[in-house]
Amino acid sequence: MTLLLRDRLEGDLVIEVAFTGSTLDLGDRADAEVRSRALAAVSAATGAEPVVMRQVHGADVEVVEDAAAAPTCDALVTTRPGLALLARAADCVPVLLADPAAGVVAAVHSGRPGLAAGVVPATLRRMRRLGAEQVVAWVGPHVCGACYEVPEALRDEVAALVPEARSTTSWGTPALDLGAGVRAQLAAAGVATVHEVRVCTREDADWPSYRRDGDAATRFAGVVWMSPR
Repeated sequence: MTLLLRDRLEGDLVIEVAFTGSTLDLGDRADAEVRSRALAAVSAATGAEPVVMRQVHGADVEVVEDAAAAPTCDALVTTRPGLALLARAADCVPVLLADPAAGVVAAVHSGRPGLAAGVVPATLRRMRRLGAEQVVAWVGPHVCGACYEVPEALRDEVAALVPEARSTTSWGTPALDLGAGVRAQLAAAGVATVHEVRVCTREDADWPSYRRDGDAATRFAGVVWMSPR
């Protein structure tokens, strides 16, 4: 199955979201033919043209109007139906955002640096400048706070910016809870409706995980797209 965990909202436009799981390899290291087939599968499943960003673990947000764009950033926003925005991950948090009444959607890649830099709040600000008001969020599969071990100094550095991200592994060492940090940022920005996929990518072999598999890990994607009613 190409797309998993699909959801749908209806407003002036139909907005759909989904995640690709481990059946498709959308990673930068994937063979060009493999990646091309994966994007073609996403296009066939969504009826939209995929837009992929060059993710760099930052907080830059780009508004895209066509599928030819492949910007270097960690968040994509569009008001154009027919574009499928992808946020790829293998432990980081893919966040999908939508306002079906305003017709604005976004896909966000929030890893540890992006969480600290505030990529999710930056995306919401950009969406609101485009007319979004009642934003709904989907927080995709990601490494959980009981599995994401980091040095204590790094935990303290991130927690100083996002206190909710402070965590401890199940074996008692310093950790970060990226999902909790993202949820806190969404709440602080006034996003009241948040759907969370409660899957830890490190623990569940059905999802790619860099922490579990290292360089052999593939990448899945969160996907959001719009179409006319």
